[in-house]
Amino acid sequence: MLRVMTWISLRLGRSASRIVLYAIAAYFLAFAPAARGTSRNYLRRVLKLPSAAAVGWRHLFRHFLSFASAIHDRVYLLNDRFDLFDIRVHNQALIDKIVADGQGVFLIGAHMGSFEVLRAIGRRQPGLRVAMVMYEENARKINAALCAINPKAQQDIIALGHIGSMIQVHELLAEGTVVGMLADRSLGSDDTRPVEFLGDTAELPLGPFRMAAILKRPVVFMTGLYRSGNRYDIYFEALADFSALPPRGRTLAVEAAMSRYAALMAQYCYVAPYNWFNFFDFWRAPMPRKAGHSAEIT
Repeated sequence: MLRVMTWISLRLGRSASRIVLYAIAAYFLAFAPAARGTSRNYLRRVLKLPSAAAVGWRHLFRHFLSFASAIHDRVYLLNDRFDLFDIRVHNQALIDKIVADGQGVFLIGAHMGSFEVLRAIGRRQPGLRVAMVMYEENARKINAALCAINPKAQQDIIALGHIGSMIQVHELLAEGTVVGMLADRSLGSDDTRPVEFLGDTAELPLGPFRMAAILKRPVVFMTGLYRSGNRYDIYFEALADFSALPPRGRTLAVEAAMSRYAALMAQYCYVAPYNWFNFFDFWRAPMPRKAGHSAEIT
């Protein structure tokens, strides 16, 4: 199906093939009650509405359409059709300096907007190499999707769960690679920490921040917000610097980084409320961890 959609999108062009997105958004609006419920719960908070009932069908449809649009645009971004987009970069000097210094850095994002727009910066700045860290199952699915969209698309995907995963990440950082992670989703077996997010307590996975602290690297927050039409805004924000942690200061530094991450997520959710694509109960109570199960990175 991905190959069919890719063929249609590349042959008909972005404007014509976007017509299908309205049907996809309407389908989820009509036949995905769980997604509707979690979308309504999130939109009530970010739009500051009095109740979930105040979130109308128009709000839900716009949320689903934004998600479909970001997914659809991956076809073009992964095929280097950056000419189709108006991509504006904010605070690029932050990432430019790190890349120029040859210093490996963690780039932590969220399921917000599009991470693929970062490829546009890589085209302008050939020295920028990005590797993504994710669960093995997710890595397998992403690689299959990339093959369907563009077999020639080169993306470094580091699958966790292997003995050599941390060593591989360490070697890439030593080469000056930007290692990307999405840190706003945890599985039931992850170690988590409660943070304040959109007016209530939510659980975030500790794994991404622990990894950055253990490997003593700076961390930059990144989000590529879809702003309707063909426009994307990429934002970079300094998040944490674990490169010179004091003795026994890791726990406090990780907690401070997670609190800042949650604050930055909330900040950009308010900027573009229909861009956060976490369609599950984000504020649910954490599930108990299974004995002997180690924490991993989302």
